[in-house]
Amino acid sequence: MCGILGIVSKSPVNQLLYDGLLVLQHRGQDAAGIVTAHKNAFHMHKGGGLVRDVFRTRNMRALVGNMGIAHVRYPTAGSPESTAEAQPFYVNSPFGIVLGHNGNLTNAMQLNNELFRADLRHVNTNSDSEVLLNVLAHELQESAKSYQLDPAAIFNAVSGVYMRCKGAYAVVAMIAGYGLLAFRDPYGIRPLVFGSIDTEHGVEYLVASESVALDTLGFKLIRDIAPGEAVFIDEDGNFYNKQCADNSSLNPCIFEYVYLARPDSLMDSISVYETRLNMGESLAKKITKDMRHLDIDVVIPIPDSSRPSALQLANRLGLDFREGFVKNRYIGRTFIMQEGQQRRKTVRQKLNAMSVEFRGKNVLLVDDSIVRGTTSREIVQMAQEAGAHKVYFASAAPPVRFPNVYGIDMPTRQELIATGRDDDEIRREIGADYLIYQDLSSLKKDVHRIMPSVSNFETSCFDGRYIAGDITPEYLAMVESQRNAITVLSQSGNSTQLDLSLVVSE
Repeated sequence: MCGILGIVSKSPVNQLLYDGLLVLQHRGQDAAGIVTAHKNAFHMHKGGGLVRDVFRTRNMRALVGNMGIAHVRYPTAGSPESTAEAQPFYVNSPFGIVLGHNGNLTNAMQLNNELFRADLRHVNTNSDSEVLLNVLAHELQESAKSYQLDPAAIFNAVSGVYMRCKGAYAVVAMIAGYGLLAFRDPYGIRPLVFGSIDTEHGVEYLVASESVALDTLGFKLIRDIAPGEAVFIDEDGNFYNKQCADNSSLNPCIFEYVYLARPDSLMDSISVYETRLNMGESLAKKITKDMRHLDIDVVIPIPDSSRPSALQLANRLGLDFREGFVKNRYIGRTFIMQEGQQRRKTVRQKLNAMSVEFRGKNVLLVDDSIVRGTTSREIVQMAQEAGAHKVYFASAAPPVRFPNVYGIDMPTRQELIATGRDDDEIRREIGADYLIYQDLSSLKKDVHRIMPSVSNFETSCFDGRYIAGDITPEYLAMVESQRNAITVLSQSGNSTQLDLSLVVSE
């Protein structure tokens, strides 16, 4: 999970890109980068950390131009070269191209071999995004006639990318002297939207991971970029688009609605907030049907993404809804912290329980999901220490039992608390008195009923069905082995670059 932006404007874009990254900060806290284009030259600044820490006034002044792309990076797999893997990436042949990517290429190792041996291109990091950039560069070189590009040649190159690249990817790229390119994988797994604004100098365009970036920057949402579709906006603001994949279908990642996206975003015309309300309603129905014996006094959300679900659950059950945890806004999202010990420590820094809401009560805690279980265990213990009589725990998502290989940091089964455990065993692991999970069928309906035309979802972390049909047990074993190698390396403090088969997902 990462956040990407691309803007073609009639005025300088550096401040717009910076403000947009702040809005998308929840999609990545490991690194940030901005590249602008001016007079066929790129101006880049990127580095590790939060957006506010990466960019200073002197950096912003150097980012000149009316066109640019930006990226916030999700911390993945404890890679020892995170600064080197900050995006966007740049390649100088042909034309000069910069690219930012959200997702994960599942055939990155094969592509890297092809690039080195057949395309005569070199990849310098462990990032599959650099692989994707070089594949795009090669396809553009093959499509260009006399090293001149037009929209038809660019779209032909994207078709070549689709034929070669497997997995999930939403992409923004700039081609020096030509314009901004954006495209989305043929399965539509990762989100990508675009919008426009009319100015006195002409129409300006913005491409972003989430619609909330358009809202904040004053752009009007036009629509989502379709699976397998490419959009090209030239330097003069002329808009072109084409369906470039032979076979495409919409299968958005359902975990975006559960946790990843901001509630005020629309994705594939589906309100994230409304889906989370529906999740709470489904949980309430399940409790009413099967768990009438639970004597619940109060419903308390785990801030922030579970709040709509908890509120709707309380309303449907006629129970009190209370804010029992105070959140420190200056701590990052614990789901994307890299190591278990750091996550445990951060939970205590991030949340503080108010004993007045817990003392002597049977409390139902509602969270968006349970992944590794580290956070859930700490939260249950905090509620007990605050004086709760009993602590029930509800997850708005089903058990996470399988690795996610499409750009979310859930790569190994050993790290997932639900793998190999039934609900009662998970309950004991997190220390709760009772555990309630959402049903997968209900979760799909919760999203589907907001937009009935969207009926298929990428749900592999819940059911082990990988929508692109490209994942084998051998591949999962390889990913887990490499994840373990990265973890050992990072814990040893060794910064030597390894051949990790480019499994760093963005």
